[in-house]
Amino acid sequence: MPAHSLSKRSNSTKYVVAHFMVGNSYPYTVDNWLSDVQLAYQSGIDGFALNVGSDSWQPQQVANAYEAAQQSGTGFKLFMSFDMSSLPCSTAADAATLRNYITTYATHPNQFLYNGRVFASTFSGESCTFGQGSVVSGWSSQFIQQLSGTNAVYFVPSFFVDTSTFNTYNGVIDGMFNWNSAWPVQVTTSYVTSLLGAIGNILQNPTSALGSLSSLVGSTNPDQQYISALGSNQTYMAAVSPWFFTHYSPQTYNKNWIYLSDDHLYAQRWENLVQIRDQVDIVECLTWNDYGESHYLGPIEGDQPNSQAWVDGFDHTGWLNLTSYYATAFKTGSYPSVTKDQIIMWSRPHPALATAPDPVGQPQNFQITEDVVWAIVLATSPGTVTLSTSSSQSQTFSVSSGISKLSIPISPGGYMAATLSRNGQNVIDLKSTNFTFNPNPPSYNFNVLVISSD
Repeated sequence: MPAHSLSKRSNSTKYVVAHFMVGNSYPYTVDNWLSDVQLAYQSGIDGFALNVGSDSWQPQQVANAYEAAQQSGTGFKLFMSFDMSSLPCSTAADAATLRNYITTYATHPNQFLYNGRVFASTFSGESCTFGQGSVVSGWSSQFIQQLSGTNAVYFVPSFFVDTSTFNTYNGVIDGMFNWNSAWPVQVTTSYVTSLLGAIGNILQNPTSALGSLSSLVGSTNPDQQYISALGSNQTYMAAVSPWFFTHYSPQTYNKNWIYLSDDHLYAQRWENLVQIRDQVDIVECLTWNDYGESHYLGPIEGDQPNSQAWVDGFDHTGWLNLTSYYATAFKTGSYPSVTKDQIIMWSRPHPALATAPDPVGQPQNFQITEDVVWAIVLATSPGTVTLSTSSSQSQTFSVSSGISKLSIPISPGGYMAATLSRNGQNVIDLKSTNFTFNPNPPSYNFNVLVISSD
């Protein structure tokens, strides 16, 4: 098996990884890591990008992660994703921390190697100089050039810079990771207002107004910009994410906004990436466990960053069923046949325009999301699906074998329910528990509850 092969299941040159916030793993044991590794592997994920920050305890958790990956026997891979919004990078000594992570795990059997080199990435880092005269000389002289032989790095950072400047990083980067390609980040309330006229139009007739935004969901325009700017021998790593909501006060992290995540964002983005897979080398799922931004795919565990108010009780693991399906399509070039009927559905817990006694206030862009339940059906053969959000609100669809993306409006007091039937017999009967679409929420929560059939 070639050194850069990422898993035992395939000699494919495409990889799917997930971003793991080591900062949320404080209480983890090796067994916790092992459980996550096994679940991710079963879900079509080949490895974790380990987002490391400046906490003194994080190196030990990185060691636990590598130990667990090895114990799993799956060939699951790990690589460092240096969080340069946390790690200091103004002096030459700061670079030693980064190099130490590389040299410690370079020859570990579960280290992700790419083109025979140690794969490494970042979140940010476009302002780091490591005590040198420029960002380029900093990364080049203090990181890249000091790692050679088995420690040589294959560097694919997420630098938040204009694509026109990519060529100035020659000799530093081997590719780029396009973090913000995961969401239509340009779609803000003001963007929609300028697109559609007065904001009143959105509020008075949100479905028709917001429907015109659906073509932007999962768009590959951000990918094409990066691909065009990178050299033909450079690696392009795209991002995919199911959701985005964060709700921190100015006194804490001062982050309070949503990105448009409607219109089956996760599925649509995956399908678009499968279409351009010839130009995409790696897809990174955002994220496995970033609870603070509500885009976690894994179970709710570890140590949350004070996000319990909008995370606890809002399971997302149903999305892992989709991850497996789409990761297979991306890596092989063809969608797998569906061997098990499944329905996955999700909803926010309160109307977008509801008001709450919440001192943090409504998140930016709250007006651009629809009060809709989104559903995805994986069907082994044709059938009939009925979605319901109340005793008086239901809709019936004929579905073919494969995947179907469906939706239904939800009103105050509503719930999530779905059936799949064939020949008059229910094959799936799914209904939410402990969930009511609440017109009077105690606080603002634009996260979603994901439910799925067994």
